[in-house]
Amino acid sequence: MLILALETSTTSAKAMLYCSKDGIIDMITRKYPTEVNNTSIQDSEGVLHELAEVSRQICIGRDIELISLSGIWHSLLLCDKNMKAQTKIISWANTRAADVSSRFLKDKEGVTRFYNTTGCPVAPNYPYFKLLHLKEQGYKLEDYYIMGQGSYITYRLTGKRIVTDCMASGSGLLNIHDKKYDKTILEELGIDEEQLCKIVTYKDAVPLSEEGAKLLGLRSGIPVIPASADGALNQVGAGALDDGAMTFSVGTSAAIRLSTSKPLIPDIPSTWSYLSPTQWLSGAATSGACNCIDWFNDDFYQMSYDEIEKCSQEEFDTPVFLPFLFGERSPGWQGDKRGAFIGIEPYHTRRHFYQAIQEGILFNVYQNYNVLCDMVGEPKKIILSGGIVNSQFWTQMCADIFGAIMEIPTINQSSLMGAVILGLDYLKVIPSPKDYQFEKGEIVRPNPGMKLIYKKKYEKYLYFYNKIS
Repeated sequence: MLILALETSTTSAKAMLYCSKDGIIDMITRKYPTEVNNTSIQDSEGVLHELAEVSRQICIGRDIELISLSGIWHSLLLCDKNMKAQTKIISWANTRAADVSSRFLKDKEGVTRFYNTTGCPVAPNYPYFKLLHLKEQGYKLEDYYIMGQGSYITYRLTGKRIVTDCMASGSGLLNIHDKKYDKTILEELGIDEEQLCKIVTYKDAVPLSEEGAKLLGLRSGIPVIPASADGALNQVGAGALDDGAMTFSVGTSAAIRLSTSKPLIPDIPSTWSYLSPTQWLSGAATSGACNCIDWFNDDFYQMSYDEIEKCSQEEFDTPVFLPFLFGERSPGWQGDKRGAFIGIEPYHTRRHFYQAIQEGILFNVYQNYNVLCDMVGEPKKIILSGGIVNSQFWTQMCADIFGAIMEIPTINQSSLMGAVILGLDYLKVIPSPKDYQFEKGEIVRPNPGMKLIYKKKYEKYLYFYNKIS
């Protein structure tokens, strides 16, 4: 049986071809051109075109049994009643709703109700606040169908306006407890449930339409598993479905996610609680990660990452970097906060600045890690994935800062692998997603000699973080 996993991520279209007998056969990544994506805004037709291209390329001469989709969390797209896109896709990275969410934060009772209901802290990244912002900009929300990137791709391939409960849980519109759209929240927006996609699970596959078949270069009628969120699929594809198993992904943004048997909502809004395809997830996400690395390299370093890696060495006196070029998500949820270098000395070189960026990104995630540990204790294991694992230096730094063993999976496209595993479950090749057998990954252990050094650096980071909060 051949399973095609397709993903529309923040920066690229991806495809993985998996055989139930032989494993991964092929994998393709195609970066979006600048006219399609600028991280915070995506062109819906452009994203679809790039996805179609990777599908056609990987599927030539092959008979596909099942298609499984993956997309980004927290995106928003308005379509007219003929399902024509009337806005660009507003991604998780777009913070134009910061003014709206900042005003909302003044209503303490409203903040508590929203957080306890949806599992989402008050922040401009969520579609709920994006919708409020669009409403203030003059959009009559009642005139539109309300989609996200993943649900729009699902519609274009199947003709069905559906969304997985996993994807919907990152919208700020879903009651995390009963897995239904919250009526009070919809009333506040002035919209009806009919304008939203029907909530389904990953087991509710629908057939590939004639239009979808032409786009992907496949036959119509192939079952399509609607898009789940790439962050949640990362948990599945990394084999972190047991309680206490944590994934730590560092890509365009960074996130830590902990599998839980029920929603975990702390008294003070800090971490989030969403649905994964199989259970609940508690975690935290940061806006600044490899996008900060790319910014510095593109504008200042201008070297290949292999060259940078070769000349990387531990610098003990680095400036502090606050990684908020794209605003802050967890733990402070201040969308209008911005990045900074602090403590610059005349002897600092670009190597010092580059390492400071690497440290600042990890310190921001480490803040959130401590919040989660305070709630549920230290995780049983941490699985590290994303662009960070391409740098041995940065990966070791991560283990040293966290003071924890990091396991690197053998497959570095965990979200695509998660989509495949849902497909194997749907086709009854495995009894459940928990039953997929993973190869043992590489183990990275912390260096005890770096513990005190990073402890002092982290204290300095926290000092300046609190100063600008």
